[in-house]
Amino acid sequence: DVQVVESGGGLVQSGGSLRLSCTASGHSTFDDYAIGWFRQAPGKDREAVSCISIIDGNTYYADSMKGRFTISSDKAKKTVFLQMNSLRPEDTAVYYCAAKVFPTNFGLRPTCGLSGLRPNHLDAWGQGTLVTVSS
Repeated sequence: DVQVVESGGGLVQSGGSLRLSCTASGHSTFDDYAIGWFRQAPGKDREAVSCISIIDGNTYYADSMKGRFTISSDKAKKTVFLQMNSLRPEDTAVYYCAAKVFPTNFGLRPTCGLSGLRPNHLDAWGQGTLVTVSS
């Protein structure tokens, strides 16, 4: 089974930075993955944050994250990173990593889509990591 494990959350002051990590396992070809980040703040709906298609490095960012967050991957470590800079109190949330596998040997093409990964069509979710930004 496909699995993802997040790490890197914590407490940071407004304007500070954090880097989240997401390590994938369970599918042998890392290039088949599209890996995304979602977040859910208390009392709010879950929202897509960012996504990366591993095979070509194409990315998606929600509008409020553009210019502040950067997603990247390390293929050797099967890990995706979310570098979060200029953090704001409204970024406080539980951040979840999620993965979708598109087997390229079946002719599929990994993609994040125009609006990020579709949360109801994913192969794995992480347990979540809390990010708290103090004002």
